[in-house]
Amino acid sequence: MNSLSPVRRRPRVKDPVRLFSDYMKITGTPTLAPEAGDPALSGKTLGLLNGSTWVSLWGTWFGRAILPGVKLVHVGSDATQYSFMRAHRSGEPCPPARNIRAFSGLARATIELHRPDALLLTCSTMNRAIGAVRRAVSRSGVPVVQIDEPMMEAAVNHGGRILVIATHGPTVDSTQTLLTETAKRLGLPVSFAGATIETAFDLLGRGAITRHNALIARAIRTAQGRGPLGSVVLAQLSMAVFLLEYPRPEREFGVPVFTSAVCGFRRIREILTSS
Repeated sequence: MNSLSPVRRRPRVKDPVRLFSDYMKITGTPTLAPEAGDPALSGKTLGLLNGSTWVSLWGTWFGRAILPGVKLVHVGSDATQYSFMRAHRSGEPCPPARNIRAFSGLARATIELHRPDALLLTCSTMNRAIGAVRRAVSRSGVPVVQIDEPMMEAAVNHGGRILVIATHGPTVDSTQTLLTETAKRLGLPVSFAGATIETAFDLLGRGAITRHNALIARAIRTAQGRGPLGSVVLAQLSMAVFLLEYPRPEREFGVPVFTSAVCGFRRIREILTSS
């Protein structure tokens, strides 16, 4: 066995019937009928290009909260995440070119199979694929949003030193690069510090959401002890569960905490209600 890959023991679910019941209440089964919700959004469809299957729950939860009435169509594979994790561990470019090609193909296939009104690339590590994906579907006229872009714009426009927190190593470089690119595109200065809490990612995988969130809160307070912050950026969609226990972060920490879930889906709402 590879010593770098210890066996992860997964906790057993005490009430699997309750688990499946709650899960299906959130996701439902596929139907061609319009979704109930905001009349301004009814009949609209959003394709979500995910870097793994497990994170689709986040897209569904926050998508339904911010885009009620929009049909959500998830595509993506765990193979994408395993591929960029392997590349990161081996010192290869991350994400590797094979992942970018795969995402471009997924975008084209989604439009061919069930044409959406917009596409949302939800994986932070895969934000480097956004140009290729947009080129791949440019003739379709379907707008493509990378979920982190609106979050980075909000943080840069807000000003001050930005704390960028990640919990997954392969995401770090992609996130910080996007932040720098966003500041340059907006013509604004940017100052940021990074914090990577991989223990939190492991806790998330064990369902220890409260402990995951507590580590993020501690990282924010630790950074504030070293100097003033303008805002906090949570680098991955999965980290948005932080808002479930800290729904008013500005009141709690004195600075806004930007998440791709809120900023990204709000940008999609703007696109869908203006088309």
